Amino acid sequence: MYLLGGLGFGLLLEYVNVAANVGYRYGQFGVMLGSAPRNIPLCIGTGWAIIIYTARLVTDALGMPVWAAAALDALLAVNIDLSMDVVAYRLHMWHWDWESRGPQYNVLTSQWFGIPYGNFYGWLCVVFYYSLFARLLEKISIRKPPVRTLWRMATPLISILVSQAALWLSLFTIADWLKQFGITTAHRLVALLLLFTFMAITGFTKRKITSASNAALPLVTWLVPTWFHLYFFSWFFIAGFYRENAWMTVCAVANLLLGAFIHWLLWIQLKRSAAPVMEVAGT
Repeated sequence: MYLLGGLGFGLLLEYVNVAANVGYRYGQFGVMLGSAPRNIPLCIGTGWAIIIYTARLVTDALGMPVWAAAALDALLAVNIDLSMDVVAYRLHMWHWDWESRGPQYNVLTSQWFGIPYGNFYGWLCVVFYYSLFARLLEKISIRKPPVRTLWRMATPLISILVSQAALWLSLFTIADWLKQFGITTAHRLVALLLLFTFMAITGFTKRKITSASNAALPLVTWLVPTWFHLYFFSWFFIAGFYRENAWMTVCAVANLLLGAFIHWLLWIQLKRSAAPVMEVAGT
């Protein structure tokens, strides 16, 4: 249900954004929902769901506190997006409407190599809110089995609705208020990255060792970030985008190495955490 909820959340989120004309539109994919030019690809919602779901599999296995786990989920997701969006944009999977913002914006160099900082800020908020609210709602104790089952099935749907409200406050209401003080999207993105990193590190030190282990995690947990990173990194060179901007190439390589390093550390920690649990089980 969490995976399906992520699919519903991703599709609803994209539909609302495109319908509201927030600054981007999609190219044509095999399966599109809605009417052109404000239609959305089914695969985008699927991508949201898979990334959110597999990130949570890792943080659940680590036994991290709820808030810290949601923060790490968001960081794992944005690590993928930092590389993916730059390439997908140049492959015409979607188009950012820089032209309407003024002649001072370059479609390939503005902000994060043609991708608005607000996109990454939005990724952090989306994953964090859905992960956080779903976990908090799941903690509500209901004794009667039938009611408990229905509640757990409904939790993702409720999480979607609450997350949408929180997103509206973060991306519009609060953002408009902060603009009065000269706080831009870039400032908010950096602040959120630092905050979530602090939360993830602090929560990591307070994790609880459980019976979950790396061996128990499905292979897809590791295949998802590997696939996204390598697929778009490969196209970065195959399509010749690396010739466009030296700094963009440096950032693409650095982000790939960072993603590999983070997932290697998580894999090592899961292996270490499993050892004492297996020893106790053996006795």
